[in-house]
Amino acid sequence: MTSRLSLTVLVDNTTLTDHYLTAEPGLSFLIQTGGKKILFDTGYSDLFLSNARKMGINLGDLDYVVLSHGHLDHTWGLIPLVRLLTEATIEDMPRTMPELVAHPLCFCPKEKLPLVNTGSILNEAEACRQFRVNLSDKPVWITDGLVFLGEIPRRFPFEQSDPGKRKILLPDGRIEPDRLIDDTALAFRSSEGLVIITGCSHAGICNITQYAREVCNERKVVGIIGGLHLLTPSTAQLKGTGEYLRELHLPAVHACHCTSLASKIALAKYCPVQEVGVGMKLEW
Repeated sequence: MTSRLSLTVLVDNTTLTDHYLTAEPGLSFLIQTGGKKILFDTGYSDLFLSNARKMGINLGDLDYVVLSHGHLDHTWGLIPLVRLLTEATIEDMPRTMPELVAHPLCFCPKEKLPLVNTGSILNEAEACRQFRVNLSDKPVWITDGLVFLGEIPRRFPFEQSDPGKRKILLPDGRIEPDRLIDDTALAFRSSEGLVIITGCSHAGICNITQYAREVCNERKVVGIIGGLHLLTPSTAQLKGTGEYLRELHLPAVHACHCTSLASKIALAKYCPVQEVGVGMKLEW
């Protein structure tokens, strides 16, 4: 029997009306499936914890923390999470030691001047002390139905991006243009088809979706939720993305975080773009 998946939006750029939760320019989802509790990204601050508390959600018993990539608006909440788990230990309260799953380059310092590091404030060594760390550029199956995709092949020409000012300090000491190779996503194999869960989609939502279909050996996609990194896309990228999504015949695209209003309006001509906000709960 195929597992169900529930997803709760803990952090996004916007909130839902009449919920009285708080937003920030970041992203964090709580995912529950196959008896596992997974935190997907941590946002920029401790907001994911306060929003979870308001919703009656305990984040002290996580099985996994999964990071979509290393940017500050997805990883800086790691520090408040470590604090939460540390204080639970001090007070002899129940807590888990989650497995942290991310790409091997996720914790590398990332420069985008004038910012000297737009990457994780927690380095890899400290992460290994606080979590059971699994850094992989290959797919990692978290449950029978949910997979961390690892490194995403970049195949669609219109999703190739210029790194611009972005640079990355690699583990061997080299400094290179940051092409955001660490950007990845989750895919869930539901009874109806695939659900794609993204952080920012720096790798490109078409590249991500195409790879998820290969990894899961499933052609049908029934949902996409997350950032699509369409803030100021080129005409070619917006058109190419729209045409690709149209061919999927999706019931819903929940575009959020780093997707501009103009891009949402444009994509709505190709596919059913729907609202997202803190407090939203979805099930497949």
